[in-house]
Amino acid sequence: MEYYNYIKALHLIFVITWFAGLFYIPRLFIYHIEAAQRPASEKDILVPQFKIMTKRLWYIISWPSAILATFFAAWLLYLMPAWLTQQWMLIKLIFVGLLFAYHLKTHVIYRQLQNDVIRYSSTKMRIWNEGSTIILFAVIFIVMLRDSFSWLFGVLGIIGLGVLLMLGIRLYKRIRG
Repeated sequence: MEYYNYIKALHLIFVITWFAGLFYIPRLFIYHIEAAQRPASEKDILVPQFKIMTKRLWYIISWPSAILATFFAAWLLYLMPAWLTQQWMLIKLIFVGLLFAYHLKTHVIYRQLQNDVIRYSSTKMRIWNEGSTIILFAVIFIVMLRDSFSWLFGVLGIIGLGVLLMLGIRLYKRIRG
């Protein structure tokens, strides 16, 4: 298994680029939603530009990265099938399932905005933007602390992080007015 580290490196690279896409696309959604509320002279320039930007990000970075991260993850699990019997991996896979649900719901939002259907406020998109952050924290803590009982405290910390992020968004909304 001399190639194991290469596969692991490729998996991590594509996980990072996948998260980069998931972190950035809700920001573009926020800008798109806010641009749609501008006067026509601005809206007619900004909205098409955000559509192009999100399309390129989604189909050139986010989707290919998700597919390749999954491919290399499956390859790693093929090489290390015993991981599937370990509790930390099963919990990690639950969070990966949540990440795919997040990705697919983000795809629905992407398609709606491409069709000029705005169902969410920019504030709701700010909250949505934190979903991938919480999942990332959870997965990293589970993987890094897998050999100790303290990964459970990491997961509880993720819940605390979620609460803090929501409070921060409310504070931002209040300050912004």
